Amino acid sequence: MHGPASPGWLLVALCAATGAYCLLRMRSGVEEQRRAAGGEALMGFGMAAMAVPPAAFTPPTWAWPGFAAVFGAAALQALWAARTGAHHLHHLVGTGAMVYMAAVMATAPAPAHAHGPGQGGSGIPLLTGVLLLYFTGYVLLSGVRLLPVAGAGGPAVAAAWSDRPEVARACRLSMGIGMLAMLLTM
Repeated sequence: MHGPASPGWLLVALCAATGAYCLLRMRSGVEEQRRAAGGEALMGFGMAAMAVPPAAFTPPTWAWPGFAAVFGAAALQALWAARTGAHHLHHLVGTGAMVYMAAVMATAPAPAHAHGPGQGGSGIPLLTGVLLLYFTGYVLLSGVRLLPVAGAGGPAVAAAWSDRPEVARACRLSMGIGMLAMLLTM
């Protein structure tokens, strides 16, 4: 890395690329995939916007409550959708984490936005630790799900690029890694 802003820009690029692919996945012929892709695109672009290094752009004071409001609305939608599937619970945790990070950034003094972990605190707050554990487990499980299964060499079915489950899993994995990186800098 060439400087403290490099990891931030890499995270911005990862999250923006994931958000862009999720937008493209919204063209899927399967309604549930379109709906999930929309929420994931919001997460990807929101994470990219929140990860911009403060040396390049310091958001105005109203931006953090704005992020909290947008992701709070997304959390309510995920809560409503969680009645029908467990994957929506992950969306609920993710949007809740985004609300939490936006609230922390809104209440942090301006110089704290540029500091990394361990800068003037008494350790990791409990909620940050719980979210770190959750997303670590999610990333490990998502990574294992990407591994090829022995004996699954059945006939390949040609799927549309927007309906490829392995690519959707890879996007979710990259967003989980991005969330871990963001939580580590809290």
